[in-house]
Amino acid sequence: MTDLARTVEALLFLSPDPVAIAELAEATEATEGQVAEAIELLSEDLAEGRRGIVLRVIGGGFALASDPAAEGAARRLLAKPRTPPLTPAQAESLAIVAYLQPVSRPEIARIRGVSSESAVQTLADRGLIEEAGRSQFGAALFKTSELFERLFGLSGLDQLPDPSQFDPTPEDERELRERLLKAGEQRAE
Repeated sequence: MTDLARTVEALLFLSPDPVAIAELAEATEATEGQVAEAIELLSEDLAEGRRGIVLRVIGGGFALASDPAAEGAARRLLAKPRTPPLTPAQAESLAIVAYLQPVSRPEIARIRGVSSESAVQTLADRGLIEEAGRSQFGAALFKTSELFERLFGLSGLDQLPDPSQFDPTPEDERELRERLLKAGEQRAE
């Protein structure tokens, strides 16, 4: 397989929609004729039956699709329930843990200004945070997990966005500053 055919395969793999030859030619900076040859090579390679994908012509473009022989397995895999997105409460709690870890559930609640038991429990159940010991008062301390770093594409916590780049409205900034100062004072005690 040529470099162009591999590139076309990668583009078709990445695209959620069928891609026309003209679009592939523009993206690869090749001629439409060269792309057509690359598609032919790709089609021949996929037709040999050694791969789990097939090349389909759909709606005036090309797309990669799963081999029909894999339909049963694909249905079983995709029938599994998907994890719902984080709620605002869970996202806030996760951000607090990420930036202040290790941190206790009461500290998270003080910073948020509302109870955070459910959000913290859900984050722990999903494996995004984990216990990191106990505070001097016996409360569980939480830190982010390896799964958190993997899901957010981080190679370490030093890659978290710089909070100083956050640009809140004046009202949000005032409220956030007050909550953080209060939490900091309570944490220092």
